[in-house]
Amino acid sequence: MKRPFRTKPSRSDVARIHRLVECAASLPDVKAEVEANHDENRWWPTAVTDPRMRMTVAGWSTRVSYRMIDTYARVVADADALGFDRLAASTDSELTRVVQPLGLGRTRISYLRSLTELLRSWGKASVDPLATDADCDSLVHGFAHEVRGASFKVAQCAVLYARGYHCGIIPVDSGMVTKLAPALGAALDSGAVAHEQFRFLLEEGVHARSVDFRQLVDALDYRVSIPVGVEPTWWVHLVLIYFKRLYLNAPSPRLCTRRPLCTWVVDCAHVHR
Repeated sequence: MKRPFRTKPSRSDVARIHRLVECAASLPDVKAEVEANHDENRWWPTAVTDPRMRMTVAGWSTRVSYRMIDTYARVVADADALGFDRLAASTDSELTRVVQPLGLGRTRISYLRSLTELLRSWGKASVDPLATDADCDSLVHGFAHEVRGASFKVAQCAVLYARGYHCGIIPVDSGMVTKLAPALGAALDSGAVAHEQFRFLLEEGVHARSVDFRQLVDALDYRVSIPVGVEPTWWVHLVLIYFKRLYLNAPSPRLCTRRPLCTWVVDCAHVHR
């Protein structure tokens, strides 16, 4: 699997990222979703504390629609009650009963089995995915390469959830690649590598103007908790993911068709022509 490398974004790239986040974060419906999911995310609940279980359920969230969030939450709670060690030692039949409500049972069981193998490998090699000085890019690449059913986008989510919301990773799903990247004028390669390329661009953009992004959170009066000294990558991720869901998945009539040339994104003069 090809591993992309980080490059420093241009000043115009950084400016476009900040402008899009500012526009998206200003939308009341986006703000409501972000505030509801920032400190306690329904997909990745803080009640799950074992990082191994967090990696498990992050992978199991794949191909689960928003309409199934309550079903998914019950599966997560049931799996967490069993504990990772018991779950990993379960038979396929026992695991099938756990994941059956989500569908794709064989795929989810295969994911757990290969994740268990990766964790053993990391243990033997003294790789600590929670270490403060860990190379997150290497963790994501190794995860995507070794875990069956885990692409870059799944690996990003698994490593982020294991390390915590504010670890600096901005997960990128397929819709962000196909719908959000064009809104920014971002040129990406085809295939799975695009998820890493876009992640790098967004993370570097936030890093370049971290103070400005934190000021944006305050200026828009977001009721969220971001630790002192932490770049607001989790907040940016949620702003973009909910903007994508609410405005790009089924293009809103408020959305400008001249993106990225028009930086207003929504409710500009072009929409009413």
